[in-house]
Amino acid sequence: MLDDTDRRLLRHWQSDPTLSPSELAERVGITSGKAVRRLARMQETGVVEGVSAIINWPALGYAVEVSLRVTLDKTVARAFDEFTAAARQVPEVTQIQSFLGRVDVRLNIIARDMPHYHDIYRDRILTLPHISDIEALMQIARIKSEEALPL
Repeated sequence: MLDDTDRRLLRHWQSDPTLSPSELAERVGITSGKAVRRLARMQETGVVEGVSAIINWPALGYAVEVSLRVTLDKTVARAFDEFTAAARQVPEVTQIQSFLGRVDVRLNIIARDMPHYHDIYRDRILTLPHISDIEALMQIARIKSEEALPL
């Protein structure tokens, strides 16, 4: 699937996604055309899903991050689908994850401050369908946040 050259391309691109294909090619020791073709192939096959900007939420005034662990009413057949569809519509929900076990879904929420979080929680989260239990975990520090894989 991936050879050494692909891995080197990905390793350099992960460390600096602003590199152009010609800059990547130079660092990997291949031609620019080869780099373009290899990157295109990795995008077509789903190895690379896209390139995105990492937003520093606190720099934009979002000082509160809360993780909500949600247990859904399992007596409702489409509870999961209806809940996640509604949760996707809440702009302050930055991440939705599903789990096996007592907790069904985890939502990450960002807010400017505690009063803003309270409004989001009361007006948007508690109105989501099929919640049977909810637990809030307030983030106090981000110890590690790394998307890059060791290639």
